[in-house]
Amino acid sequence: MWKRMIVMLVVVFSCIAGIGYAKKVMVMKAIEAHKNFAMPPVAVTTLVVKGQKWQPVLSAVGSLRAVNGVTVSTDLAGIVSEINFESGAAVKKGASLIQLDTQQEEAQLHAAEAKLEWTKVDMDRKRDLVAKKTISPSDWDSAQSEYRQAVANVDTAKAVIARKHIVAPFDGYLGIRQVNLGQYLNPGASIVPLQSLDPIYVEFNLPQQDLGQLAVGKKLRLRAADIEGEFEGEINAIDSRVDDATRNVMVQGTARNPDHKLRPGMYVNVDVLLPEKDSVLAIPVSSVNYAPYGDSVYVVKPAADGKPGLEVEQHVVKLGPARGDQVSVLSGIQDGDEVVTSGGFKLRPHAAVQVNNAVTPDNSLTPKPNDT
Repeated sequence: MWKRMIVMLVVVFSCIAGIGYAKKVMVMKAIEAHKNFAMPPVAVTTLVVKGQKWQPVLSAVGSLRAVNGVTVSTDLAGIVSEINFESGAAVKKGASLIQLDTQQEEAQLHAAEAKLEWTKVDMDRKRDLVAKKTISPSDWDSAQSEYRQAVANVDTAKAVIARKHIVAPFDGYLGIRQVNLGQYLNPGASIVPLQSLDPIYVEFNLPQQDLGQLAVGKKLRLRAADIEGEFEGEINAIDSRVDDATRNVMVQGTARNPDHKLRPGMYVNVDVLLPEKDSVLAIPVSSVNYAPYGDSVYVVKPAADGKPGLEVEQHVVKLGPARGDQVSVLSGIQDGDEVVTSGGFKLRPHAAVQVNNAVTPDNSLTPKPNDT
């Protein structure tokens, strides 16, 4: 019995040793295969970085305001007897807009003129009489005073009549008419908006740290949504104080608007043009891997250790201002580096890559995205 047990144990241990040896051979083969395994190259697009001229700007969102803009109104009550304009029309300074009824004022003018004629006759008569010493000089003084008072009454009546004839105070474009024929108007009642359109003011806010770069006369560039082209202008005033709540300073500029495409009340994107920089390294925004510990890009290099193909190095970069689809790089890359522009999310340092620039991401300083 002991012999059979020993034989059985020998057989069991031999089986275990054989299984262990087989597993060891499999593991060694797997290790060897893993050593020789290489991930396939990742397809990426690239861009060779080159220094370029850049126009640095300070960007903001501004509001447009008319250089001259009012809502025409009346300072006297009255009934509208004439309307001499059409809504939306262009008018010149002094153009007739509306006429209020002046029948009562004209009657008062006639009475004042009649009184003026009588006082003039009386004054002329007393001039002769005082020369003959028939009346006292005080009577002559009273006659002169009554005459001057009559002249003033006539002027007052004419002024009231003139004030009931509402005219355009400056050249501009009218808005929508807000009165009707025969309507009674109270003092201050709105008649029609009137705005001058060329030139036009743009007002915007910038942070206080940009105040040192602002100056009267600096050029502006304006863009408005759904309006093609850009509009040029310049700064004409900078507010004398910084808002203590927002720490922003108000800036006012004047822009040329010859085609009257810009209208008061619109918002526009405003760029304050700063002196050009001769050499700026700019890359597409899609190249940057943003992270809390630092932004980075992948730069394509020949594979190390004489291996064929290409691989990538990860470079931490310091970013500067952005424009359109591009962002400037202050440090971390050099002129001539080939930077990965798409596919970077699949990469790791020293990963093999294959460059395919058949389709590349947008890289425009003035992108025009399709909203449809």
